[in-house]
Formats: sequence, structure tokens, C-alpha cells
Amino acid sequence: MAGAAAVAAPAVHAQASVKLKFQSTWPNKDIFHEFAGDFVKTVNAMSGGRVELELLAAGAVVPAFQVADAVSAGIIDGGHGVSAYWYGKNKAFSLFGTAPAFGWDADELLGWIRYGGGQQLYDELVQNILKLNVVGLLTGPMPGQPLGWFKSEISSPDQLKNLKYRTVGLAADLNKELGVAVTILPGGEIVPAMDRGLIDGAEFNNPSSDTVLGFPDVSKVYMVKSYHQALECFEVLFNKTKFDGLPKDVQAIIRGAADAASSDMMWKAQDRYSKDLEALKARGVKVIQTPAAVLQAQLNAWDKVIANLSSDPFFKKVVDSQMAWAKRVVGFRLEYEPDSAMAYNHFFKKA
Repeated sequence: MAGAAAVAAPAVHAQASVKLKFQSTWPNKDIFHEFAGDFVKTVNAMSGGRVELELLAAGAVVPAFQVADAVSAGIIDGGHGVSAYWYGKNKAFSLFGTAPAFGWDADELLGWIRYGGGQQLYDELVQNILKLNVVGLLTGPMPGQPLGWFKSEISSPDQLKNLKYRTVGLAADLNKELGVAVTILPGGEIVPAMDRGLIDGAEFNNPSSDTVLGFPDVSKVYMVKSYHQALECFEVLFNKTKFDGLPKDVQAIIRGAADAASSDMMWKAQDRYSKDLEALKARGVKVIQTPAAVLQAQLNAWDKVIANLSSDPFFKKVVDSQMAWAKRVVGFRLEYEPDSAMAYNHFFKKA
């Protein structure tokens, strides 16, 4: 008999993609919303269409400061923000985004998250202490943030006393120690508040975001270098029930996409922030470095904030872990790496 019995081909069923609503805490034109979009595109591409994240800007479903609760409740499936925004739930939350200025940078903060026990402490806070139904991925290291935008130059810590100033997270506690009258506002509300005279000064994050938000339209004094938020990283949130229901390989893709987007964000920021700072100068903005007296006052204030908040055992546990990591890792960097300022000045600031 010619030929063998035909073997039936297996039935192939196309798997419908999982569609998830993913809202950022950022205005549509902010570079931070762009970073959120880069993460979304990476997930969608790497998953081959098995997951489709739909990016929404702040306020599309809920206000920026309600994203964590909305993700936990399943009102939205995921979100992009910073852990300092949830500092009202527990002040230790801010430690995972705007940690004290121990001499470390945001990349070293993410090293602590990954290899120093930080992720386990974050999970303990989110899932065990606060009972939030979320999975959080820390990603995207940010450079040190400016002291901010003011009507006139800040040359002494005394000028900060009773100043109406916007910041978020532990930086609020820090500035209160300095006598500042702190107001906590989401990004899109800051410049209107300055324009109306409701606040005297404010910080947001970086030259690109600050330009888009409109700071140079209401101020021409930009104080850079500060210890109030010397390092920060982004936070990607997913509803835990929804995330746990995804196939394991898709979960791994999302985690890998967060790491990939983190690296790309850091490289993109190098390009955009440096260009946009030069553009601000060309618009007549005075870029002034925060004086040493103010920086030292900030460090002294950090001592008080850490001491006060360490009465909470969990806060102390996180800070102790961070200090142990920073002492070892920053100590290694300072001992091991050459001085970048010396080399830069040699090539670019010759007499």
C-alpha cells in the first residue's frame, strides 16, 4: 500500500491578547509620560501581542495621587509613578523612591533593590503592612534633582524659613525641619499655583519636565544640586490578582521590559536633560548651584528626619538596610573610581 497514514496536524487556537489599562501619574507632554510609554511599547513588543498595555495620562481614569489605590482596587490594571506619591500611606514608602542622601545615586538605589534586600522590604510594606493588592517594579534611575524654581536666588538656609514650597515624599519632612511651609502637589498643578502666588518656590524633577510644565514662564531662577531628593527611581504597579493570572513567561517579559526600559530611560535622559538645560539658559533662565551652607543644612535636617521616623520599626529596618548598602557600595566607588570632575575640567575647562 503506497504511502503512510496521514498524521493529523494539531489544532492551533489563537490566544486572545490580554488588554490592560495602564495609567501614568504624569501629564501627557511630560518626558515622564514618554518614559511610561517606552515601557508600554517594550512590553507590547516583547510579548508579541500577547499583552497589550493601553497607556493613559494622569487623570484619564483617576487623579495622579490615586493611582496606587486604583490599581489595588482593579479600577485600572497598572500604573507608572513614583513611590514618594504614596508617602501619605506610610512614610517608609518614600524610602523606595526618594531615599536619604547617603552619597549614593539612583543606580545604586536600584542595586540595593535588586541585590541588597530592597525588593523584599518593598514587598513586605506593600503586601503585608499596607495590604495593597499590587505588584511593584522599581525601575528608571533619576539623577539628583534641583532645589527648584524661585523668585530670587537662595543663598542662605534662612531664606527657606516660611517659604511656601512644593515638594513630595520625605523631602516634605526634610524641608519642614528647615522651616519651610511645604505644599504637596502633583506635577500638573505646580506652575498654576506659582503663577497665582499660592507658592513661592517649587521643585519637580529635571530640565525637560520642568520646561514642559511651564516653570520658565513663571520663574527665571533655577537652583540646581540639592540633597532633598538626591536620588529617585520610578515605580511600575500592576494589580496583583491580574498580574498573578498572567502566564509565567509573560510575567517574566514584563519584569524584563521594566529593566530594558530602565536602561533606555537613563540613556535618553542623558541626551534630553543636557540639551534642555542649555535651552533654558538660552531663554534667560539663571542656573545657579545651591550653596554649600544650604546643602549642609539639608544634611543636618536628614539626621533629624531619620532619627524621628526611625521610631517606627519598619522604617528603621529599611533605613538600616540602605545605610549598610550605601556605606559599602558608595565607599567602593569613591575609593575605586577616578575623579570625573578632574578629567572633565582637564579637557573642557582649560585656561
